[in-house]
Amino acid sequence: MAGTAQIRNDWTVAEVNALFALPFNDLLFQAQSIHRQHFDPNEVQVSTLLSIKTGACPEDCKYCPQSAHYTTDVEKERLMEVQKVLDEAKKAKELGSTRFCMGAAWRNPKDRDMPYIVEMVKGVKALGLESCMTLGMLSREQAAMLKEAGLDYYNHNLDTSPEFYGEIITTRTYADRLNTLQNVRDSGMKICSGGIVGLGESANDRSALLVQLANLPQQPESVPINMLVKVEGTPLQDENDLDPFEFIRTIAVARIMMPQSHVRLSAGREEMNEQMQALCFFAGANSIFYGCKLLTTANPEADSDQMLFKKLGIRPEAREGFSDAVHETVINDAIAEQSEPALFYDAAK
Repeated sequence: MAGTAQIRNDWTVAEVNALFALPFNDLLFQAQSIHRQHFDPNEVQVSTLLSIKTGACPEDCKYCPQSAHYTTDVEKERLMEVQKVLDEAKKAKELGSTRFCMGAAWRNPKDRDMPYIVEMVKGVKALGLESCMTLGMLSREQAAMLKEAGLDYYNHNLDTSPEFYGEIITTRTYADRLNTLQNVRDSGMKICSGGIVGLGESANDRSALLVQLANLPQQPESVPINMLVKVEGTPLQDENDLDPFEFIRTIAVARIMMPQSHVRLSAGREEMNEQMQALCFFAGANSIFYGCKLLTTANPEADSDQMLFKKLGIRPEAREGFSDAVHETVINDAIAEQSEPALFYDAAK
C-alpha cells in the first residue's frame, strides 16, 4: 500500500485502524510520500477566518462557546455590515492570505440574511480572494444562491463519527450534516469538511470519522482537522487532552486516505509548539488559518506563523495576484492587528 495515491471511496474502519497502528515513522513516511505525489511539500495554503455573526447559536454542540445553551465569555453580536467584512478581507489579502473564510453562528441562514451574505461573497471575490463560508445547514436553494454569487468553498464539518455524534450534539442529526454537504456539492461549490479530535471519542471514532469523509461520493477539497479547544463554560471544558502523537497520526491518516485534498491544521494550534506543527506539516497538513483569532478562540498570530514558515523553508501556497514580496513583508513585520468591537452591530436581545 505504501507509495500509492489511489482515490478510494470504499475505506473500512478496520483498514483505517490498521493505518493508525503502524509504527510512527512508517506512517509518516507513507503520508509524506503520498503528499509529494500531489502537492509541493514546502507550500502551505494560507486562509483568514472572520466571524461575521457571533454567539447566540441555538445548537448545543458541547465544544462550542457560541452556543446559547452555555454560559461563556463570548459576547453576542449581530451580522456584520457588508463593507466592514470587505474591509477585513482587504486587510487579510494585504497580510498574504489567499482565501477569506466567513463564519456565522447560525443553525441555518434565514432568507432575510441571504442578500447581505451574497454581497459579502461578491465583494470578497472582487478583491481577488478565494471565498469560503460556514453558515450552518443550507437548503438546495441557498446553496445555489451562494454558488451564483461566486462562493468557492462551503465549510460544514461532520465533527466526529456517526456513533459518537449523539454524545456531542443533539440539536441536528448526522443526516442533516450529510444532506447539507450534498446540497453544496450539487450546487457545484467545493466542500470543506473535517472534524474535531479530543472530544472524548475513542480511537475507533477517529477512524470512523475519516471513513465518513473519504467515502463521500467526491472527497472534500479541504479537510480541516481540529484539536478541541477547551473553553470554560462548555461541557467539554475539563476533557482530557489528546496525546499529541495521536493528533499527528490523524493528520497522516487523513493525508493517506484523501491524497488530493488540502488537509488543514486548524483549531488548537495555539496549544501546539513549533515542533508539533512541523511534524503535522511533514505528515501532510498543507493548509492553515492564520491571524490572532479563529472565530472565537485563540490562534497563533500571523507573524509567528510566517516566522515558523521561514524556519521550515515553507512558502505560502501561491495564488494569482500574490507576490513573494508580499509574503516577505509579512515575515519581516510584526502584526499587531486586533479585531475591533466597533466592526459589529449591537447584539440582538
